[in-house]
Amino acid sequence: MMPIPLPTPSSPGPWSVPDAPLLPRLALEPTMARNGMFDGAWWPRSDYVLAELPDLITALAAHFGRIVRVGLETSAWHGVPREVAANGLAIRINWFTGSDATISVTRGFQDHFLLLVVPPGTDPDKAASAMADAATTGNSSPAAELLLG
Repeated sequence: MMPIPLPTPSSPGPWSVPDAPLLPRLALEPTMARNGMFDGAWWPRSDYVLAELPDLITALAAHFGRIVRVGLETSAWHGVPREVAANGLAIRINWFTGSDATISVTRGFQDHFLLLVVPPGTDPDKAASAMADAATTGNSSPAAELLLG
């Protein structure tokens, strides 16, 4: 009797889903008390908004409920549209300047969350540290300080 090969992430077969999206690298402040500088952190894999944002919105909606708007610094991203589709909904994108290391997420009127954005390509240890610090209850460090870590 020949041994049955075990599946591996790179081996083809019925256990692999080649076009499945990768889960967003996301860390959220566990209490959602909103008493710190950030409510968590996100580490996108690229700077292409259309490739990254729909999966982030889907993951955030699972925690926060319906997301209606996202605000981001356009110079940090390629191809920023005015809206993006996620969960069958059109999510408005607001553009702002001043911090390419943050993203604002809105659920409703005056109901905003602020996430640190760790740049794609950041060293994994440095990214993990920045994300953990941004997701700590009562965090008070600005984005630049967290990313220097």
